[in-house]
Amino acid sequence: MFKSLEVLDHVRLNFSQGGLLFLNISLAFIMFGVALNIKFSDFKKLIVNPKPAITGYISQFLLLPAVTFLLIMIIRPTPSVALGMILVASCPGGNISNFLSSLAKGNAALSVTLTALATLSAIFLTPLNFAFWGGIYVNYYNKIGGQYLRPLEIDPGQIFITVFIILGIPVILGILFAKYFPKVTAKIKKLIQHFSVFFFVLMVAFMLKNNFKQFLECIHLIFIIVFLHNALALGTGFSFASLLNLKRKDRRAISIETGIQNSGLALTLMFNPKIFPPDFELGGMAVVAAWWGIWHIISGLIMAFIWGKKPLPEET
Repeated sequence: MFKSLEVLDHVRLNFSQGGLLFLNISLAFIMFGVALNIKFSDFKKLIVNPKPAITGYISQFLLLPAVTFLLIMIIRPTPSVALGMILVASCPGGNISNFLSSLAKGNAALSVTLTALATLSAIFLTPLNFAFWGGIYVNYYNKIGGQYLRPLEIDPGQIFITVFIILGIPVILGILFAKYFPKVTAKIKKLIQHFSVFFFVLMVAFMLKNNFKQFLECIHLIFIIVFLHNALALGTGFSFASLLNLKRKDRRAISIETGIQNSGLALTLMFNPKIFPPDFELGGMAVVAAWWGIWHIISGLIMAFIWGKKPLPEET
């Protein structure tokens, strides 16, 4: 079904140092804006009522990578597309999840708490999940007699450093800025939130500009794959929260946190030559991450609109 995606497997997307710097600065700016909505008091809610946050955390970092791997086993995309799906699933929640949770009448406070927790812990868990599930996939692919894939030789330490610089530091600075400059924060955080979407689209366009022909040839197949993957992510979050009998507003927030992924981080990691060597064929990975970043905004807005129209029942 996805054999024609092989054209992407052999595309090498070379980024200049200037291009990589632009990606890093853009993502750091986006994460700084996300952190303006985070308060130190949000972490206290984990102690008072930890069940919803723990549920969302498990859904994000344990269940999503696992069900992603199962989806790959079922639909059998080409190797670089499969690794792109695993990398996206290994990233923390996306930068607009808090806004979408509020729009969907979900638990906005829980959404913010999960964003803070996931973003900071992604420093450790993103490299761990990608190395684990990516390694299993490469070994499996080689054993079934496909074209030989070289073992993943990704340095988790380098991913840790990259994630800490472009996620950890901006988030910490954003939290501190919001704490000590609350009036300025109130004036700029909505503006930054709107610019965040613009910056991400700009990142995607910048990345695809030299490979637009290959992208157009395969967009219909990438659309199907990302649609299934994103729907599975949203459904996993909602189903797991429902299974644990959480409130409706908590289910909505966890579903959105699980289904809105920071694919901008995935793109930034891909184009870091210290993580993925320049000769590594990244075409499928990059296109999956780029389209994920666009589609999850569309699907998230659709879900938020549907849920936002439905009144929540009184729950104790």
